[in-house]
Amino acid sequence: MTLTPKTLLRVSVAVALVTIALKGGAGYLTNSMGLISDAMESCVNLASAMFALAMVTIAERPADEDHPYGHHKAEYFSSGFEGILIVGAAIAILWVSVLRLLAPQPLEQLGWGLGLSLVSSGFNAALALALFRGAKANRSIALEADGRHLMTDVWTSVGVLVGIVAVHFSGWLWLDPLIAIGVALNIVREGFKLVWRSSQGLMDEALDAETLATVHATLDAFTARHAQGDRVRFDDMVTRGAGQRRFADLHMHVPGDWTLQHAANLRDELEQSLMDAVPGLRVTIQLLPLTMEARATRLEDHHP
Repeated sequence: MTLTPKTLLRVSVAVALVTIALKGGAGYLTNSMGLISDAMESCVNLASAMFALAMVTIAERPADEDHPYGHHKAEYFSSGFEGILIVGAAIAILWVSVLRLLAPQPLEQLGWGLGLSLVSSGFNAALALALFRGAKANRSIALEADGRHLMTDVWTSVGVLVGIVAVHFSGWLWLDPLIAIGVALNIVREGFKLVWRSSQGLMDEALDAETLATVHATLDAFTARHAQGDRVRFDDMVTRGAGQRRFADLHMHVPGDWTLQHAANLRDELEQSLMDAVPGLRVTIQLLPLTMEARATRLEDHHP
C-alpha cells in the first residue's frame, strides 16, 4: 500500500529527528568533522521535511476564485527551499571543515560513533526508497526532492565512514576534515539540482517525453477509431506540468459543415480518452473548421 504524501513527510520529520540524535551523538563521541557535518545535514533534512509538509498541504487545496488552476505549484517551492537550505548547510560545513583542516584533531570512540552512523543511514535509506515510490505514485516533486536529498545523505554517510576508517588505519588526521569538505561539495551539487528542477516547474516546463508520447498515441488511436482520415486533424498543442496536475491545450479541426453537436460530442469523447490515458491531465480542446487557423498561430507565423 502506498502512503499519502502527507503521511510520508510526517514520517520524514520523525526520521530526521532520530537521525539528528544518532549522528549528533556519533559526532560528539568521535570528534569527527565528517560525522559532525553529516549531523548538520540531518538538521537540513528536518527543516526541509517540515516545509515540504506545509507545501503539500497547500497543494492539496482545491481550486478557488483566486487560483482557478489550483495550488499544485506549491510543491515546487518546497523543492527550491530544500535546495537553498542544502547549499546553506554546505557553506557552513565548508567553513568549519577548513578550520579543522588547519588544526587537525584526533578521533575518539570510533566503534560507537560508526555504529550510530550506520543505524541512522539505514533509517534514511529505507525512507528514501519509500519517498521515491510515493513520488512516482503521486507525481509529487516534493516527495522526490526529499527522497533525493536523503539518498545523497546516505551516500555521504558511507563516504564519511570509509574516510574515518582510513584515518584510523593511516593516522592522517587531515583526512577527516578533507572528507567533510568533499561532503559539502557534493551537497552543493545536489542543492543546485533541486533549485534548478523547481525553477523549471515554476516556469511551466512542458510535459516529459513519455507523457507526450502517450498523448500523441491517444490522438492517433482516436483518429483511427473514428476513421476520420484527413477530415479531422490536431495541431498547436501546448503542455505544462504543475505539481501533481498536468495540462494540455490543443486545436481540433473538423469539417465546417458538421453540426456543432456532432463536433462537440467527439471532442468530449477525446477529452475523456486523454484524461484516462494520462492520470491527472486537464485537457482543453478548441474546435475549429478545417480551413481556419487560430489567430495566435497566424500572429506567430508573421512575428519578426
